[in-house]
Amino acid sequence: MRRTTSLLIGTLLVVFAGLVPNMVSINSATTQDKPVYKPTGNEGTIGGTISFVGKPPNRVRVDTSADPFCETANPGLLDDVIIVNNQRLANVFIYVQGDLLNAYSFEPSSSDVVVEHKGCRYVPHVLGMQTQQTLKFVNSDSTTHNSLGIPTLNREWNRSQPPGVDAIERRFDWPELFIRLRDNQHPWEKAFVGVLPNPFFAVSNTDGTYKISGLPAGRYTVVAWHERLGKQTIDVVIASSDQKKLDFTFKRLGY
Repeated sequence: MRRTTSLLIGTLLVVFAGLVPNMVSINSATTQDKPVYKPTGNEGTIGGTISFVGKPPNRVRVDTSADPFCETANPGLLDDVIIVNNQRLANVFIYVQGDLLNAYSFEPSSSDVVVEHKGCRYVPHVLGMQTQQTLKFVNSDSTTHNSLGIPTLNREWNRSQPPGVDAIERRFDWPELFIRLRDNQHPWEKAFVGVLPNPFFAVSNTDGTYKISGLPAGRYTVVAWHERLGKQTIDVVIASSDQKKLDFTFKRLGY
């Protein structure tokens, strides 16, 4: 009976995944029904650079005058939407999809994922984590912040966070791309969290580089997502101990 119920829930999730665009594709078995993947030492790696073509838009200056602390602590604060350095694009979320990954469960890292309120902005602006991994919100400023999560599949939360209090902790039961973060005290503070059932994701650095390691040999689709510029995909076959270079190029919409 328990297994029948589990399979029914899994089937409903697959149907729901087709209706909800930000749900990560999973197969009909729940995580508990899947074997845990055991690394062989012959896994592959993908990595590359995210480039930006053309003149990047000017970053918008943020009005922080509503909070005197923010105005003093971070004068001239700029938005984090499109950050380009030497034609390299930061804050692109890269993740891997494939039937082979759906056949296994993957132990979440024991390390916590931390997002800070620092200088009256979320740091980092884009981050990734696994289901059941712990996400910690830390207030590093001398002003009160608010941590608001707006998921579609997981539970929403809305917590005030004065200076010096303990970190707010959250865990997520379901994969979700993406959970939006906001701060009701400072509405310009925004961020995105990608929650996946496996560890095969990365966020491009300020130099546009990224790296994803530990991929079992197989056929995959690699997705690169940017909050404003959309997403791109590349199909790839990873052989045993393979190292593949996959570069993506974005440009301003409408150009």
